[in-house]
Amino acid sequence: MTDAKPATARLLSLLSLLQTPREWPGSELAGRLGVSPRTIRRDIDRLRDLGYPVEATMGADGGYRLVAGAAIPPLLLDDEEAVAIALGLRTAAGNAITGIEEASVRALTKLEQVLPSRLRYRVGALSGATVPALTPGTQTVDPAVLTVIAAAVTNRERLRFSYLTNEGADGKRHTEPHRLVSAGRRWYLVAFDLDRDDWRIYRADRIRDPLATGARAQPRELPAEDAATYLTSKMYSLVPTYQAEATLHLPIEQARTRLGDAGDHLEAIDEHSCRLHGYGDTLEWLASRLVMLGCEFEVHGPPELIAHLREISARVTRGVGCDGEAGSAVISP
Repeated sequence: MTDAKPATARLLSLLSLLQTPREWPGSELAGRLGVSPRTIRRDIDRLRDLGYPVEATMGADGGYRLVAGAAIPPLLLDDEEAVAIALGLRTAAGNAITGIEEASVRALTKLEQVLPSRLRYRVGALSGATVPALTPGTQTVDPAVLTVIAAAVTNRERLRFSYLTNEGADGKRHTEPHRLVSAGRRWYLVAFDLDRDDWRIYRADRIRDPLATGARAQPRELPAEDAATYLTSKMYSLVPTYQAEATLHLPIEQARTRLGDAGDHLEAIDEHSCRLHGYGDTLEWLASRLVMLGCEFEVHGPPELIAHLREISARVTRGVGCDGEAGSAVISP
């Protein structure tokens, strides 16, 4: 039997089959690819040399399957799989999901660089047609903006974009991007502003039409240990920030799980309660985090947060009726 495909195309076809979670008899693989069993054995050895952990089983025919290895070799995805992964990564990146945000942007950048135009169109169309249900105060950012910025950071290219300031002005920026940082509910770009000759922080949800110019960015030393430290120090010094102090009647491990990114500001009191030192740029955000914990708590400060929670409590009481009778709500089917 002669090989029906060139070696490279045949290897890709073989790898695509092996990525289906099942064991493949050598004779079935040979029949699928139109080659001899000897050629299959030789191609399996080539895949192993490339880092794909293919396990063989004993038997008259012998069987092969792809198993987990020590490293992650390249994967072959069909169109539907590629679209599904890209959509999932866009959701994770666009909403800054705690713990996977940076990895999501890196993976999304790599994937979208190699997606065919027809699949990029499908991913864009599906993303535009879906709206995630967000918690109050959550800031979304176009994943396409993040991927352009991330690619410029990785490739050390200068970046131009339009930026909407706090005052509502729309200005142009010419920067050397340093890092993307996810902080709480938002993405930030730490970059050196070439026109202002200084380091700046930009909210990614206010960045429009980012364009990597192709010009090389100069190596520069950030005036901080890292981008996250620089962002934190600048945010606390320049942006109005509220510091909440509260006792949570919840074991510290459960509180860490429910708070996510705010879990680092917890101190155990005993096995049933802990002290929260929380930070937020709005009272609404801090209040919603406390209420959504699903436990009893006492707020010790600041006074603005206590007043805001009392206002929420009064509003809820009025909503359900002062005499304890349940109110009514209508949700259209």
